[in-house]
Amino acid sequence: MTVWTAIAIAVLLGGAFGAGLWTLLAVMPRWGAAPLDRRIGPYIRDVTDPAGTTLAGGPSDPGSALAGVLHMLWQAAQTRASALWGGTDTIARRLERAGLSGDVAAFRGRQLAWGLVGGAVGGLIVVALAVAGRFAPPSILLPLLGAATGALGCDALLTAKARSRSARIAEELPTVLEFLALCLAAGEGILDSIRRVSDLGGGELAAELRRVVVDVGTGAPLALALTDLARRADVPALARTVDHLVAAIDRGAPLAQALQAQASDSREEAKRSLIEQAGKREIGMLVVLVFAILPLSVVFALVPGITMLRVGL
Repeated sequence: MTVWTAIAIAVLLGGAFGAGLWTLLAVMPRWGAAPLDRRIGPYIRDVTDPAGTTLAGGPSDPGSALAGVLHMLWQAAQTRASALWGGTDTIARRLERAGLSGDVAAFRGRQLAWGLVGGAVGGLIVVALAVAGRFAPPSILLPLLGAATGALGCDALLTAKARSRSARIAEELPTVLEFLALCLAAGEGILDSIRRVSDLGGGELAAELRRVVVDVGTGAPLALALTDLARRADVPALARTVDHLVAAIDRGAPLAQALQAQASDSREEAKRSLIEQAGKREIGMLVVLVFAILPLSVVFALVPGITMLRVGL
């Protein structure tokens, strides 16, 4: 047994012992008797808390104190990671584009958790290699690689969600604009039209319009709420539409014609984007055809002839 194998076995046994000890502590009913204030609190609540605003605490569990300490440490780690990695404005903008709730510190905490999980997976691989007797010194870097992969994977997932949501909003934009123009042509106001479309719609853009209605209902100007919508979505077509709509509202111009024109422009832009994607996919298909399918076809064509020539010889 090598030294690394012994260390790996010690890590496994220590982890199993820690898990078993924590399980035993978790199944214990409580550490001791409840505090005095908790025991007499229900009998004097009419004096100490006549309004009933204080919730009665449950029985103390063995892991409550440790859980509280771990929660405080985790909050401190989130704040530290957010301050260390930086990019607060960029992360906040991508969170808004992805439609995710939570602040930057919460995302950094999730990214830190992904990194810890990746490092743990890398550590388990190192332990497994050591137990199997195939340990090599370069494998020590596996936990670091796993941690970096987990952290970068969390960031890449957020970017992918933001791009996917922006693409869905861009796809829904022409239809929503046409419905808004139809409502305006029927005689409704711009806010009533937005409210109707947001109530009937079920996509990402309809959800953003519902947020606009809520913002206006809480006292925000309609132009400011629409500008915030364009900033959150970060879709160029939607930003242009909001600019034209706000300008039309300020000048008192007809909104139905403006929205209909913007819907036509959005559909034309969607067509151009689809043609560009088709061109890129065509190049990708040519790469697969030239480097994968064509050589295989040549092999299928030449091998039988070569075999027949060898048999004839």
